[in-house]
Amino acid sequence: MESAKLKLYVGADFVSAFAMSAFVGLKEKQLSFDIVTVDLKARENYLPAYRDLSLTCKIPTLVHEGFALSESSAIAEYLDEIAPGHPKLLPQDLRQRARARQLQAWLRSDLLVIRKERPADLIYFGPRDTPLSADAQSAVQRLYFVAGQLLEQGAEHLFGEWSIADTDLAIMLNRLLANGDPMPAQLADYVRRQWQRDSVQAWLDQPRSLAPKH
Repeated sequence: MESAKLKLYVGADFVSAFAMSAFVGLKEKQLSFDIVTVDLKARENYLPAYRDLSLTCKIPTLVHEGFALSESSAIAEYLDEIAPGHPKLLPQDLRQRARARQLQAWLRSDLLVIRKERPADLIYFGPRDTPLSADAQSAVQRLYFVAGQLLEQGAEHLFGEWSIADTDLAIMLNRLLANGDPMPAQLADYVRRQWQRDSVQAWLDQPRSLAPKH
């Protein structure tokens, strides 16, 4: 495959958890790609040119040989298909792969209150001093329970070897850890290990010049 034909559209502020997931996936696959930024604050993602490309007006969007695909979990599966000889983003075992997809879907469809009260931008621009609401605290406990069950006995990764689900889970947890919210030591250590991956560090190295107003 001609990896040079890959383009990844991301928000210009480089804070989206979903854009980070797609970026990390490409880096882990060791694929060359160009980054195209979209100014979400100026609503460039709703302009006809981007709307017609992404269909959903969301970032990230991956473009490969004229084919455009949005939704980070779909992008991860697509990358495994077009680059099967590279490291896998999803577990090879059938049931572990299904569990990884379950976790990805849950992280994206539930826990909305955590994403609202602990947005990903605080990971890069500093903590908030607003306490978590009762609903958010309840969601946090669900998150910690699920993570604890999947990372029994201090496992380094969710499924024996790293998968993109590790990055997705670490991002959600780091919304809380970076803000200074209480977290079990086992989960905090897991986040710190995931954050040291070269692919994650490459995302952190992207330019972020404007902190959002809190």
